Amino acid sequence: MPAAAARADQVGENLVDVVMVVNEKTERLRIDPRVTLLDALRERLELTGTKKGCDHGQCGACTVHVDGKPALSCLTLAAAATGRRVTTVEGLARGERLHPVQQAFIDCDAFQCGFCTPGQIMSAVALVADGGATSDDAIRERMSGNICRCGAYPHIVDAVKAANGRRAG
Repeated sequence: MPAAAARADQVGENLVDVVMVVNEKTERLRIDPRVTLLDALRERLELTGTKKGCDHGQCGACTVHVDGKPALSCLTLAAAATGRRVTTVEGLARGERLHPVQQAFIDCDAFQCGFCTPGQIMSAVALVADGGATSDDAIRERMSGNICRCGAYPHIVDAVKAANGRRAG
């Protein structure tokens, strides 16, 4: 834990205790109630795969799963995740074996700069898991909350279709 974060956990008034399961590991934090889930993940738990893009819930780069559902971590207070299961892009792989959606993104060259990729992958995992990847149009609609400034959209659609064919969950 960074030294500044360690000090912040021990001082201050009106701090709240947050206990959540992040990537199958119970995490306990003592934080200001205004801390977002995004900042708790990145700054306190050092899970930097989740990206801070717009910080206004408009780009999808910060998408994680909370209790199996996609959530914009920049708009979610960490305190609201108390007692919940949070999955980040780091929690998808099983050891050296990538999640099928992660592998499909590589296989289909579905990224360029890579900044949006973690959020794209988290949204795609949920889309495939709930059976919503029924057509190119359905994929584009459901993935429309994730912005790619590089314009890798055709490859992202291909990756979602490939992962859907593998029945990722």
